[in-house]
Amino acid sequence: MGKHKLADCKQCRREGERLLLKGDRCNSQKCALLRRKTAPGMHGAAIKKQSEYAVRLREKQKLRRIFGVSEKQMWRCFEKAHRTPGVTGTLMLQFLECRLDNIAYRLGLAFSRKHARQLVKHGHFQVNGRKVDLPSYAVAPNDKVSIKQGSLKSFEPALTRAREAQYPAWLKFDPTENTGILVSIPNREEIDYPIDEQLIVEYYAK
Repeated sequence: MGKHKLADCKQCRREGERLLLKGDRCNSQKCALLRRKTAPGMHGAAIKKQSEYAVRLREKQKLRRIFGVSEKQMWRCFEKAHRTPGVTGTLMLQFLECRLDNIAYRLGLAFSRKHARQLVKHGHFQVNGRKVDLPSYAVAPNDKVSIKQGSLKSFEPALTRAREAQYPAWLKFDPTENTGILVSIPNREEIDYPIDEQLIVEYYAK
């Protein structure tokens, strides 16, 4: 499986919950789940009992869709977590949270992770003063994420939102320098989306 072929709203309907793929729209009355709660497709409304494999697959797909990563990237994330001392499932979530595109989204500098990924690819962001155009770049504690000088004007509305936003304890924004800082790696309790990561570990471990 490569890129997600379903439209953003259909991905939310497939998983049966809001994945926030369209930013603020997902929290508005325009959310597709408010209009159609069934899965997309001819047999979307059918009630099916899922096998254990299907339950694990759906959880893995849900996490992939939240972060917009490919199957290959997801597998690499699992492999890296599996090789690293610690709880594999928690490490997977931490690696995904510390991607540059996710940090840009969390800082409020993009409407969605998809939007953040595009902005990173177009070279608008710097890490510790150096341009980085790789969305999967791993931001480390105390790294400073900023917008390059030539892009500041176009980012002014986003910077205004960022200055007024509230951040989790592991992330902060310096309004005087328009810079986001990863204070620490988030622990499991600070990762706030509904995922059972153990099911994903079991899916890949087979």
